[in-house]
Amino acid sequence: MNRKAFVVLLSCLVGLSVTPAYGKADLGREVLAKNDGWASYSTGTTGGSAAQESQVFTARNRAELIQALGGDNATNRNNDTPKIIYIEGTIDINTDDNGNPLGPDDYKDPAFDFDQYLAAYSPEVWGYDREVEGPLEDARDRSSDNQKKHIVINIGSNTTLIGKGDDAKIIGGAFLVKNVNNVIIRNIEFVAPLDYFPQWDPTDGSTGAWNSEYDGMTIENSTHVWVDHNTFGDGDTTDSTTGSYFGKEFQQHDGLLDIKNEANYVTVSYNVFQDHDKTSIIGSSDSRKADEGHLKVTLHHNYYKNVSQRLPRVRYGEVHVSNNLYEFDESSEYDFSYALGVGYKSKIYAENNMFMFDFEADKSRILNDYKGTSIYEENNYVVTPSSRGFVDLIAEFNANNELQLDENVGWEPTLHGKIDPAQSLIGQVKTKAGAGELK
Repeated sequence: MNRKAFVVLLSCLVGLSVTPAYGKADLGREVLAKNDGWASYSTGTTGGSAAQESQVFTARNRAELIQALGGDNATNRNNDTPKIIYIEGTIDINTDDNGNPLGPDDYKDPAFDFDQYLAAYSPEVWGYDREVEGPLEDARDRSSDNQKKHIVINIGSNTTLIGKGDDAKIIGGAFLVKNVNNVIIRNIEFVAPLDYFPQWDPTDGSTGAWNSEYDGMTIENSTHVWVDHNTFGDGDTTDSTTGSYFGKEFQQHDGLLDIKNEANYVTVSYNVFQDHDKTSIIGSSDSRKADEGHLKVTLHHNYYKNVSQRLPRVRYGEVHVSNNLYEFDESSEYDFSYALGVGYKSKIYAENNMFMFDFEADKSRILNDYKGTSIYEENNYVVTPSSRGFVDLIAEFNANNELQLDENVGWEPTLHGKIDPAQSLIGQVKTKAGAGELK
């Protein structure tokens, strides 16, 4: 009897399910390990691991994905049946049920005309002292709603969404994990959606701005979510390709991964975030007092490559930021602004991260303040062409800003394994993070 047959026989005899040590486990049934960040708290995060075989699906296009999630995108978030959905190949969300591509003209309200919109709301005509309104803005809003209904993909409780192999990709989807529990999303490249109908806001700053919707992924009012080994970015449509109007970039991207509105117990691990501006917020509003006591999030072993800001920006939450690798190239079109945003009542605990710049970066800008007062940090390593070593990020910030930060965050992370040395992260993160790297 060979070894494999013996193991199977032994399993039957003792009534156990045995995975041979030399075999590869089904990644779709893998659950979050104990002590792997906030998502491992209490009941842990198991996603769809308990799915019956009838609830294991492979999706190769948008129609199959919607069907696997429950059959009706408008109500799929109510489907809490355990399910595992494998993504195979590339899925373009901007397609109809027959696989035909959809674009702005397919979502556009009949009354919307972009050239007329520009003429009506140009600063010379409209000014900067009031928000836009009127029939053209209403038509733009209806157009936006048409796109939203198609590209926002609702995910229900007890779901595992996982890429099959090393080339699973989803283009143009805005994935929404809202009012649910127990979700795992792994091993997929997410190309950020384009908002075809950004809104002009003359009152945004002193000279106005274009504002877009649709984060690549939003976790909202949900608990126990594990986001692991994915790649998030703008793909081939970078911000510089979208043009400008009224002297302002025609911004068609929003965030890559946002966590807000009382979301809790989330672990974000071994992901790549690349080539993007506003990357991640945790907590969306200073005034949302219900967020206090929530937004417990762990970010570890993620690779931030040529992203500008919000890495993350935090309000309220107890957020553990450890063993992340940040790399910034001067040649990138996404200029470095800041990494960690200390927002209102935020409680970031940042340790053993590495920040790599190929230019002489101002180390005081690694932190930025947004009405916060405290951040705990230790053993964070910074590399520039002229120096490398551990940097006291708070001391650097305080030496260059009138506002003074302190380390009184009032908590210490316990749900974690070994914290790797910051100097090891090139090997630990750069070679292992992102879609297609699950071993």
